[in-house]
Amino acid sequence: MGVEGCTKCIKYLLFVFNFIFWLAGGIILGVALWLRHDSQTTNILYLQLGDKQAPNTFYVGIYILIAVGAVMMFVGFLGCYGAIQESQCLLGTFFTCLVILFACEVAAGIWGFVNKDQIAKDVKQFYDQAYHQVIQGDPNSTNGKAVLKTFHETLDCCGANLQESTFTQFLRDDICPKKDNMMYSNCHQKIDELFSGKLYLIGIAAIVVAVIMIFEMILSMVLCCGIRNSSVY
Repeated sequence: MGVEGCTKCIKYLLFVFNFIFWLAGGIILGVALWLRHDSQTTNILYLQLGDKQAPNTFYVGIYILIAVGAVMMFVGFLGCYGAIQESQCLLGTFFTCLVILFACEVAAGIWGFVNKDQIAKDVKQFYDQAYHQVIQGDPNSTNGKAVLKTFHETLDCCGANLQESTFTQFLRDDICPKKDNMMYSNCHQKIDELFSGKLYLIGIAAIVVAVIMIFEMILSMVLCCGIRNSSVY
């Protein structure tokens, strides 16, 4: 015997929420793949200065997002199927997966909040190392100029800060973007803008998903209880 009345409404409401959750998983997966292959971040984070690789903390977060998006799509499908079939077993499994996902999202959110400035800081330090090697004419710098040119052309900037942005004419022509007015943006500021904008996008997506998950946990438990009660009668 199927559920009736308000419980039946909850059944279809849960199906709709799960479909939205499945779509959200697909969107997160798509956004994560876009961030992973975005030309700006890829050009910078694939750089190598001597034997030192550019910081990859940002990519660690991206790989976590890819995994979360894929799992969300699976869990969303599980919830849709469990709601339509009125299966207590599937709904219980769905609820357990949601709790685990929610806990992981909270943990990732705390980690992201604590390290939100660290990614840009690491990249700026990497930029500064290449910057000072070129300015000081370090003979051990095999590709410092190439690293700076990639930063400058990707972010349309030149110089670590406004006071140090006055390269010699030779260096400016060699590693800075060609401009008629010779006015360059601060590369530290550009790096902050690049990563803070992307982290802001990730944060909004995480909040939306968390709200949906809370509603789904409530609805799945209510529906599960309704199915159990209907089977008694």
